[in-house]
Amino acid sequence: MNRSLGPGDVSRRLSLSRREFLRGATGAVLGSTLTGASPFVHGEGSRRKRKVIVITFGGGARDQETFAPQGQENIPHLLNELAPQSSFFTHVTNQGILGHYVATASLATGVYETLNNFSAVPPDHPTVFEYFRKDLRRPSSDAWVVAPSNGFNRIGESDCRSYGPGLGATVILPKHLLQAASSGSGLSLDHLLLDNYENPLYTPTLEGGEFELNQLDQILRLSVSDFMAHARTLSSPDELSVYIAKRLMKEESPSLLWITMHDMDIAHSGAYSLYIEGIRRTDRLCGELWAAVQNEPEYKDNTTLFILPDFGRDADYDAGGNGFQHHRTGDAASRTTWMMALGIGVREKVIYDEPMQSIDLVPSLGAIMGFSPQLAQGKPIKELL
Repeated sequence: MNRSLGPGDVSRRLSLSRREFLRGATGAVLGSTLTGASPFVHGEGSRRKRKVIVITFGGGARDQETFAPQGQENIPHLLNELAPQSSFFTHVTNQGILGHYVATASLATGVYETLNNFSAVPPDHPTVFEYFRKDLRRPSSDAWVVAPSNGFNRIGESDCRSYGPGLGATVILPKHLLQAASSGSGLSLDHLLLDNYENPLYTPTLEGGEFELNQLDQILRLSVSDFMAHARTLSSPDELSVYIAKRLMKEESPSLLWITMHDMDIAHSGAYSLYIEGIRRTDRLCGELWAAVQNEPEYKDNTTLFILPDFGRDADYDAGGNGFQHHRTGDAASRTTWMMALGIGVREKVIYDEPMQSIDLVPSLGAIMGFSPQLAQGKPIKELL
């Protein structure tokens, strides 16, 4: 008699299928076969020079469209260029609320936040940016967020009394800048300005900490007309975000840079072809950003890059879900994702399939960069230390 698979069984199967596929595709070895000390150098001088970039995928993508044989054509850059240089973690779970802002806030605090996903409020717990700046006494120019949606304008700093105002990251909202720059121009930029694919009617009030239009020239050395010219030639909000991130790397060289991509979440519209297009674009942009790291003297041979989805999407076989379109069931497919780490101090072509949680990222960044995320509830990932 066959028993039904529980969430833990499904999660393990997803993890193992990712592992076996990547071993075959990249020739990677299992992390459990390795011995020896961590390749990270933890001296104070090294830590002060190190750069960390985090890329998160809003809404994520399922294995069948990415890290499975039938999905590999959609991720040539992740699979053929980045994965062979990386430590790949196959079993990352998100046990929190599966909404984009709240899930990204959880990634950034190391705590499963419980705030309303459709509210313009800061996280309750200190963010990685606040820990980084307070403990290491770093200036505001050293921690930045480039976010896809106006609803992310409060992600840079928390309401926590011991941290809070003045210690967070500066948040750049490219769509907010585009909205301000194109006001009254008559330009048709609706496809770029759509703020939230899950709830298109959501238009949060912006306040606190976001990068303003008049700072383009002051900080990014980019005129409003240049910005608009690039906006017209770029095909998506994520293209615009990565363009801004590259300018930021060139002009400010922040040590901690967080970029959230969101194009693939167009899956909420129900158009499978647009969802696949979003995956392919995200894949290409990850490759472009890593190439930019190699071309910037401040970042080359000095940067660790983390790439991970905030969560997944519903499975086709769950009667309560909508397959690729949504992430409403909380099933294993929507909660089980992966993480890729590459760059300075990371073992290359290694796969780890021990379970970890998405909230383990912040404690791991603390251990790598030398700050103490005291209120985070995750644990440092031992394979990175």
